[in-house]
Amino acid sequence: MEFTHFDQSGNAIMVDVGDKSITKRVAIAKGEIICNEAIIDAITDGTSKKGDVLGVARVAGIMATKQTAALIPMCHTLLITKASLEFEVLKEEGKVVAYCTVAVNGQTGVEMEALTGVNVALLTIYDMCKAIDKSMVINNVHLVKKTGGKSGVYNYEGDK
Repeated sequence: MEFTHFDQSGNAIMVDVGDKSITKRVAIAKGEIICNEAIIDAITDGTSKKGDVLGVARVAGIMATKQTAALIPMCHTLLITKASLEFEVLKEEGKVVAYCTVAVNGQTGVEMEALTGVNVALLTIYDMCKAIDKSMVINNVHLVKKTGGKSGVYNYEGDK
């Protein structure tokens, strides 16, 4: 396998995507935060002392997608055309599942942007609820689907 982020001398480089075709590219990432009943109740009842937990987490995740190039070395700065966060509160399972969808018309994909968005959204939930309980666990963060570009469609098979 050839590594694309290093030159012939082993120096880190940003991949030149200038000759790649502009295509619509979409990525969806998913992750979850495991929390106790008190946190689930605070989120669903709107009683968190820090405010609307999922609303703030949504904004944080969207903002994070736009900052990915500043956080991840060698990521390209992209003109994102869509960034969204959706949440599923699974009270019986004691978790909140976050889905981040990012789209671009460009020469490189948005997988890192979707993964960054979902992680920051989950970290924001942790931050806003840690006064209730610090034993929350963020896990199962992964790329669910990506479309566009030369490599085409990718679907994660592990959730089936």
